[in-house]
Amino acid sequence: MEHFESKAIRGQIDQSQYREHSVPLYLTSSFTFENADQAVNLFADKEEGNIYSRYSNPNTTELIQKVCAMEGAEDGLATSSGMAAIFTSIAPFLSQGDHILVCRSVFGSTHQILTNIFPNWGIAHTYADIDKPETWEGLIQENTKMVFLETPSNPALDLIDLEWIGKLCKKHNILLNIDNCFATPYLQQPIKYGADIVMHSATKLMDGQGRVLGGLILGKKELIAKMRFFARHTGPAMSPFNAWVLSKSLETLAVRLDRHCDNALKLAHYLESHEQVEEVKYPFLESHPQYALAKKQMSQGGAIVSFTIKGGLERGKKFLNAIQNLSFTSNLGDSRTIVNHPASTTHCKLTEEERLAVGIYPGLIRVSVGLEHIEDIIKEIELSIQQSV
Repeated sequence: MEHFESKAIRGQIDQSQYREHSVPLYLTSSFTFENADQAVNLFADKEEGNIYSRYSNPNTTELIQKVCAMEGAEDGLATSSGMAAIFTSIAPFLSQGDHILVCRSVFGSTHQILTNIFPNWGIAHTYADIDKPETWEGLIQENTKMVFLETPSNPALDLIDLEWIGKLCKKHNILLNIDNCFATPYLQQPIKYGADIVMHSATKLMDGQGRVLGGLILGKKELIAKMRFFARHTGPAMSPFNAWVLSKSLETLAVRLDRHCDNALKLAHYLESHEQVEEVKYPFLESHPQYALAKKQMSQGGAIVSFTIKGGLERGKKFLNAIQNLSFTSNLGDSRTIVNHPASTTHCKLTEEERLAVGIYPGLIRVSVGLEHIEDIIKEIELSIQQSV
């Protein structure tokens, strides 16, 4: 089957002898061997098969195969969380004395890895500004091994031209690693533009209901093999149960995202004309400075809307305190609409200067637009704006 929705629904592992229609849970820590020769061959990688669920499991295998088909990837790896996926997609390729070029607008925990963990291992990084692509090539060093970025960015929703960055990395023989969490493979497929590695926090839109943690890494077979060795011996394995939940969730990803995107665009249009709102960012708003780029490399604008409420930090906090029938939590991509204030939560560890540099203003509100009726979402946002005055 060639269409995205069909791959998501029909991409299942083989039936067992029980002829089940729905793939069962394989809740086992290990797998038995038919004989000594098979055990030797499995451990020596001369034969494919399951040994131990930290290495592989039928549920994680199905999930990986399904997302590979969605992303157009050769191979993949499932991890225990999105941050495990980020770390596992970077660490195996960097050694003491190496350098990584990173888009400045990355998730707060990614920033912590770069600034507080990698320096202890002798790994240096340089931040590049998302709005100054002309400066990126000059930031590449002789020891640069990877470029890492997320597009759209969290939470400012800025974009990077994937075709441009793909060609730049190929020119300098550097690995290109893309965090595709906000778009998912339904809206954007970076491998088509030259990405070597694509990773996801499956906790977000892929699950879609805020139930389980998970991370996914997709890419070229030889790169995944190196990451698989790293993960096999460091242990960030996804549980079979979480893999089963996520595989089931992917069956409805396209249907859910169509509704997410439709609601998000309508909310963005509403907020754009609001007198208490200074700025609205959404990739498919014509007012977005990269609207043409968004239309080029994304099929829809995604589930996230960011807007800056007048009144700064204190007004932002009052807005959140006024929320009643929406959710105030640090997750996103849920069926339920979620609001958050990045400056005081997810990105609070950044300095004010660092936050401003990536578009996180004191009054910035991030809305993960859910599947409720759009009129109810708008009503709740409006009520909170009014009560925060």
